[in-house]
Amino acid sequence: MQYREVPKTGDKLSALGLGAMRLPEKDGTIDHEKATALLHHAIDNGVNYVDTAWPYHNEKSEVFLGEALSGGYREKIRLATKMPHWLVKDQTDMDRFLEIQLKRLNTDHIDYYLIHSLTEGGWKKIRDKGVLEFLNRAKKDGRIKNVGFSFHDRAEVFQEIIGAYDWDMCLIQYNYLDENHQAGTQGLKYAAERNIAVMVMEPLRGGNLVRNVPPEIEDIWNEADVKRSPAEWAFRWVWNHPEVTVVLSGMNEMSQLDENIRTASEAEPDSLTEKERDIVHRVAEKYRDLMAVPCTGCNYCMPCPVGVDIPGCFDLYNSKRIFKGISDHDTQYRYLVHQMGVLGKNSSASLCVNCGKCKEKCPQQIDIPEKLKEVESQFESSRTKLTARIMRNFLPVIRQFSLLKNRS
Repeated sequence: MQYREVPKTGDKLSALGLGAMRLPEKDGTIDHEKATALLHHAIDNGVNYVDTAWPYHNEKSEVFLGEALSGGYREKIRLATKMPHWLVKDQTDMDRFLEIQLKRLNTDHIDYYLIHSLTEGGWKKIRDKGVLEFLNRAKKDGRIKNVGFSFHDRAEVFQEIIGAYDWDMCLIQYNYLDENHQAGTQGLKYAAERNIAVMVMEPLRGGNLVRNVPPEIEDIWNEADVKRSPAEWAFRWVWNHPEVTVVLSGMNEMSQLDENIRTASEAEPDSLTEKERDIVHRVAEKYRDLMAVPCTGCNYCMPCPVGVDIPGCFDLYNSKRIFKGISDHDTQYRYLVHQMGVLGKNSSASLCVNCGKCKEKCPQQIDIPEKLKEVESQFESSRTKLTARIMRNFLPVIRQFSLLKNRS
């Protein structure tokens, strides 16, 4: 495993960090057996940075880690979690949430404590509530060892926050599609120049850079002299930047973990050739041509007050935009069955009432109501709506028939 140093502390952290936002699930909750095996395998093979947050997995991620890191594993890692600043009213709440998190995680200290998902508005509110004084106090009494923030806003806002406190680290979204998005390369270098460790999230942009790779993208990857998977290309591009300390990955399969560990052991800073960097640049340009909505599936916009499955709608919209032919038919069917409620609750784009709550929460600053109108126009024709209504009406009959068939 490759290790990179935190400038202000000298901590040697694994280049690959385990993000606990997308742990393997079973029956709608964390699959403890599979997730524990994954976590232990990561640590046994050199991963020593584990990142979670208050809301992950419906507030179950921290509790899971508190259990899974027993038996000596807690002592082998640096543990990061985040303050849910949107729930905070005053400094008393800050202490209360931290104490709950310490109890959930079954630890007496947090190695890296971040203010979660800061935007300009969120930063001003939590700053005015005295968060910097709280961080100083919690750091002094030992409950927090290092402090930082995760970020989703414009580069100028990032620089303002960086200049407001003696941060140890920050967490930014960064991948080859986001060089000029949010903090971007400008923010990466700005923080590094001030000896602030930079951790990276969304290196695969919510998996969009590796799932169902379009033929146009595959053709570009195939021009490389060294053949690599799309995931390896994406990680190598991020690790190629010497300013990056840790890259978080929400791995939920052992094969993903093993590939990423191997890549993290090999992908040294400035190791990509000029030809390889050019290939990645061309892939990025092609993806920008193909994508309809820059959604990473982070779910910060959820739950929708009227029940729209916003990430699900955008995922299918992007799939329809990128893929043609059979895949296009498949996305239409999936939208009909899942989003339009044939097999469950209606969560389609047409339910949107333009309340704007999702837009305020979106880390990508997507105009969600406007994009949902595009989704509706793509998937919800009059004929499709009629088909969905007929299928919903006949579903009880189909289910009853199935029950009778299985009894016979």
